[in-house]
Amino acid sequence: MKLTLVGAGPGDPDLITVKGIKALQQADVVMYDALVHTDLLDYCRPDALKVYVGKRRGAYSCMQEDINPLIVHYAQQYGHVVRLKGGDSFVFGRGFEEIEFARQHGIDTQVIPGLSSSYAVPASAGIPLTTRGVSESFWVITGTTKAGQLSNDLHLAAQSTATVVILMGMHKLADIMAVFAGSGKSETPVAIIQNGTLADQQKVVGRVQDILEKVNESGIGNPAIIVVGEVAGLSLTELQTIQSVNQVPY
Repeated sequence: MKLTLVGAGPGDPDLITVKGIKALQQADVVMYDALVHTDLLDYCRPDALKVYVGKRRGAYSCMQEDINPLIVHYAQQYGHVVRLKGGDSFVFGRGFEEIEFARQHGIDTQVIPGLSSSYAVPASAGIPLTTRGVSESFWVITGTTKAGQLSNDLHLAAQSTATVVILMGMHKLADIMAVFAGSGKSETPVAIIQNGTLADQQKVVGRVQDILEKVNESGIGNPAIIVVGEVAGLSLTELQTIQSVNQVPY
C-alpha cells in the first residue's frame, strides 16, 4: 500500500514535474482535485481508477473529512494511490493532513513537489515577486482561515514592504483591500490574475483604492491570485529596465 502526493503545478499541464508524470504512470488509483488539468489523466494507465474529489467554494464534491478515509480505502483495495493536487500539495493544499492520516493507517507515503501557483502564476503574468530596489521578500497568505476569517498574518504583511500574494481570497477582496488601506497602502499597486498559466489567463492591474472597481468592470473572478506590492505595477518593459541597471548578480 502506498500514497504518493503529486503537485500538478499551477494549471498548464506542461508544468508538472517529470517525476510527477512517472508517478501517474505507475498509479493504480488517481484521486484528483478541481484545479488539476484533466489532460494530466492521459498519463495514467488505461486500467487505473480515476476519482474526482474536487473542492471549490460553493460546490463541494467531496469534503476533506471524506477524502482522508477514501485514500486509505483505495490504498488498501488497489495498492498505489496518487493524490494529484493543484500547485504544490504542501502550500495550502492540506497535503500534510492526508499524509499523516495515511501513515496512521500503515500506508507508505511519498511527496513529489509541484510548482506552487503562488509564485508561478505571477511569473507567468510578468510579475517578479522580488527584484532589487523594489521588493526584498514576499508573503504567501490564504484569503480565508479554517474559521472563515481573514488571517491575522494579513495585517502584519500589510505593514511590511514585502510583496503579498493572497490565495483563495477573491470572495473577501473588499475586506483584504480594507486591511491594506488601513495600513496607508491605498496607492499600492495590485494585480489579480485569473486562470494563471492557461490559454485564457487574464490579468487586471490597479491600486488598493480602485481594484474593486476594476474587477467589477472586467468581470474577472475565481480561480485567481491577488498580488499586492510595488512589483504588481511593473510592466515587462519596466522590469527589463531594472534588470539592465542591476547587472550584478545577487
